[in-house]
Amino acid sequence: MASSKRTPAQTEQKSVWERMGDHWQLYLMLSVPLILTIIYKYVPMYGIQIAFRDYKSVRGMWGSEWVGLKWFQRFFSSPNCIRMIKNTILLSFYSLLWSFPIPIILSLAINQLRFKRFKRSVQTILYAPHFISIMVVCGMLRIFLSPSGGLINLIAGTGIDFLSEASAFRTIYIASGIWQDAGWGIIVYMASLANVDVSQYEAAKIDGASLFQRIRYIDLPELVPQIVLMLIMSAGNLMNVGFEKVFLLQTDLNKATSDVIAVYVYQQGIEHAKYSYSTAVGLFNTVVNVILLIIVNKITSKISEDVSFV
Repeated sequence: MASSKRTPAQTEQKSVWERMGDHWQLYLMLSVPLILTIIYKYVPMYGIQIAFRDYKSVRGMWGSEWVGLKWFQRFFSSPNCIRMIKNTILLSFYSLLWSFPIPIILSLAINQLRFKRFKRSVQTILYAPHFISIMVVCGMLRIFLSPSGGLINLIAGTGIDFLSEASAFRTIYIASGIWQDAGWGIIVYMASLANVDVSQYEAAKIDGASLFQRIRYIDLPELVPQIVLMLIMSAGNLMNVGFEKVFLLQTDLNKATSDVIAVYVYQQGIEHAKYSYSTAVGLFNTVVNVILLIIVNKITSKISEDVSFV
């Protein structure tokens, strides 16, 4: 009696539809998130054409006049265009420069703690700010930085209105972001460090390796893949400055450094109902993000292949 089992060669000759039929349950489970992604992520891209039309809600999408690059030209010729692009890039770049290494350093330091109860307490204290809403954080900042009775001014013995100082806005934005999000970023790196075999630390101690040598030759190589991944994800949002925090902390006196593209899109689209214009500005912001993501992806891929801590 011939065996009904397929040989490896016969299995390789099966068509795509036959292989999908063999695992139809898995493809059925995959179809749910795939359909939701298409509906909520790709179908709305149909509205991108608003950026190239003089959109009128009463006329609808197809009834509105096609104007090509008119709104892009208006944005690039506006007097505040360069300032908004500059502020967006600088605020994002400085945020990435200062906030990206902090979770890595903290995770390496926490990983060296041997008292489990103290270690859990430190982790909880660092995680907690992440669960505070942006509005509450901005309210706290306004209270702490108030020129009359604010904690910072009481300690320094001054009466400076920091939120009215354009030169202080970036520092306030970045420092509050580090305080709020650094602890949450530790989770990813701590999960990677948990995979390190304890015997490696013991062997390194026997060989006379110092604390910094154990971090350099054991911990850091383990974190490199996650560091590269997080850097790529962060670079993909380089132009997406946190709208809520900027909008809530912005004043007429600090606009020289707080006037960013995200707030401008909100003001033009929601407050002034210039839908086509705001869509064009937002589309420009997205295109820049995609370009930066591709560039950083290429660079980090090259660097990760050459990085060595030995």
